[in-house]
Amino acid sequence: MLQQTRVAAVVPYYERFTARFPDVRALADAPIDEVLALWAGLGYYRRARHLRSAAEAIVSRHGGAVPEEEDALLALPGIGRYTAGAIRSIAFGLRAPVLDGNVFRVFARFFALEGSWDRPADRAAFWKLAEGLVPKRRPGDFNQAMMELGALVCLPKGPDCAHCPLCARCAARLAGSVDRLPAPRRRPGTEIVRIERYLVEDAAGRILIERRPEGGRMAGLWDLPEAAPRGARPRPIAAFRHSILRFRYEVAVFRARPGAGTKRARGSRGAGGGGSSAERLFVAREDLAAYALTAMAKKAIEAGRSAGPDRPRK
Repeated sequence: MLQQTRVAAVVPYYERFTARFPDVRALADAPIDEVLALWAGLGYYRRARHLRSAAEAIVSRHGGAVPEEEDALLALPGIGRYTAGAIRSIAFGLRAPVLDGNVFRVFARFFALEGSWDRPADRAAFWKLAEGLVPKRRPGDFNQAMMELGALVCLPKGPDCAHCPLCARCAARLAGSVDRLPAPRRRPGTEIVRIERYLVEDAAGRILIERRPEGGRMAGLWDLPEAAPRGARPRPIAAFRHSILRFRYEVAVFRARPGAGTKRARGSRGAGGGGSSAERLFVAREDLAAYALTAMAKKAIEAGRSAGPDRPRK
């Protein structure tokens, strides 16, 4: 959960998630819809899918115990060298390195090393450096200290050198090169995407949602329809912007009544509501929390609430 997400945002999700899935077997046995519903709002939903798949693998291959061997960890879905190093050092007290963007920055400044995270050769050199720095005693504490130092003190811009415990020996500070180390990462430009979402409500006030296809963005989550039902006469009710990574979505929201051919399946309480086999469902507002809705869908539904009830056309 902490990968690419702030700690403050993660805490309530972590508490709810571990309350529902107190051990790896509970997670492995859970329907993916329920896992995604509890993850909804954290983004990067592939992480949730990988986490559940890793739990299944841990149960089937390792008897429900997280392995400590590096090769076994790297074979689990969603676990790369950084996560494997964090698990091995923090959970098992083994001498294993970690390297993310924050730790890379701390090392670059402390040793006044040229290099860029974007270059594989530079990352390989810093991994080798990290391997040599991890102490035998309390390696997990050391790795967490480096991560926290980069996240809270040795910031990309405006580092708090005055409160850094390493400032007296920081080569970049002594050389006056803190602001230029490490080399800035290349960021792709923002891409603007214009889309439409349709808030379709039946006579009972149930909202039509549809599952997003596998293989695309937000795969497997539930969203509002991207197109108006056949025969419907939609009217615009709101517009908003929503950002995901480098994509800025400009979303136009329309309200519509069910048209000809609209599937009238009803969602029921519980994750998925029987929706694992149905691609479109009408769901009561009070039951929507049981579905892994996209953030855009939640914003569109709230926009519809703010716009008020539909008014019959004359």
